[in-house]
Amino acid sequence: MSATTVPPSDGMPDGLPDAPMVEARGLHKVFGHGADALHVLRGVDLEVPRGAVCVVLGPSGSGKSTLLRCFNELEEITAGSVHVDGERLGYREDAKGVLHRLHPTRIAAQRSRIGMVFQRFHLFGHQTALENVMEAPVQVRGLSRRAARERALELLDRVGLADRVDHYPVQLSGGQQQRVAIARALAMDPDLMLFDEPTSALDPELVGEVLAVMKDLAASGMTMVVVTHEIGFAREVADHVVFMDDGAIVEQGPPAQVLDSPSEPRLQEFLAHVL
Repeated sequence: MSATTVPPSDGMPDGLPDAPMVEARGLHKVFGHGADALHVLRGVDLEVPRGAVCVVLGPSGSGKSTLLRCFNELEEITAGSVHVDGERLGYREDAKGVLHRLHPTRIAAQRSRIGMVFQRFHLFGHQTALENVMEAPVQVRGLSRRAARERALELLDRVGLADRVDHYPVQLSGGQQQRVAIARALAMDPDLMLFDEPTSALDPELVGEVLAVMKDLAASGMTMVVVTHEIGFAREVADHVVFMDDGAIVEQGPPAQVLDSPSEPRLQEFLAHVL
């Protein structure tokens, strides 16, 4: 459907400098139809300020990964709205309050400003670490191969892989592959970075090297939304912690409040199992 009647606009112009980097309002996501419909997100409201690190916790199936996928339009939302850097994702609203789905090329342009790192690394097996990081800037942004190579070398050095630039994924450990994936996402110079359980597929001894890169990224001022079960990372790095259950935010706030003095019984139960 190309147009949907919606309530009056919140009046926020695109690109408002003091807007939150991420703003979700009344966010719903339903998969399927009728009796078989699966209501994965149920009216999520969330703001992430610029330069902040938001960590999302919750049990499996609580909607955490779907929330991230709505933040970069890998999933089209069912209801509500998502703004990133003051710009509404996926739709434009006309003077009569009618939403129109954006052209796919415009949606792709919006998505290019949002980096995402998945549980699995999804590297191109036939390309070296350097070629993996160069690919999107050349193919999507039209950067020259020389400029893309220089930037890729800088980023691989930043994630501690300057000596692995000519290695193929099969020659890298899981932690090294995930660091290449982070460098690849950064190569597009994103305004926002999303991490979907980036250490869950790693052997325990490799987790630390990936978290160290993420901590460095947070310290540089990158806005980050991180789905993880790494409570230590949340306690040390997060500015804001969100706990989700059954598609809704149950509790949120500063790490000390959410992790050390949780008020909701469901969160208390969750922490008792993971700490």
